[in-house]
Amino acid sequence: MDINTRIKKQLDEHDILLFMKGTPEFPQCGFSGQTVAALNAIGKPFAFVNIFEDQEIREGLKVYSNWPTFPQLYVKGELIGGSDIVVEMFHSGELKKLLDEAA
Repeated sequence: MDINTRIKKQLDEHDILLFMKGTPEFPQCGFSGQTVAALNAIGKPFAFVNIFEDQEIREGLKVYSNWPTFPQLYVKGELIGGSDIVVEMFHSGELKKLLDEAA
């Protein structure tokens, strides 16, 4: 299975999917930690992929999304953005609304 097919399959399987450095229990960068904190504060369940465990996903996702950094949050298969965007949306209330609609 090629990398784009693998990424698409993961996105199809999860309404809320975070590609991050580390895990929600042990984020391995501050930006991933901030994103997880915002998602946890809303309380909706989300799936994650630790990009450190899969080099092919780590490199392939940058091309797939045309977004060079991590974390990357997807809702219903659509890239929402990275940490700055997610945290900003959290503070404005937009993130809760988006996640409520997705669930």
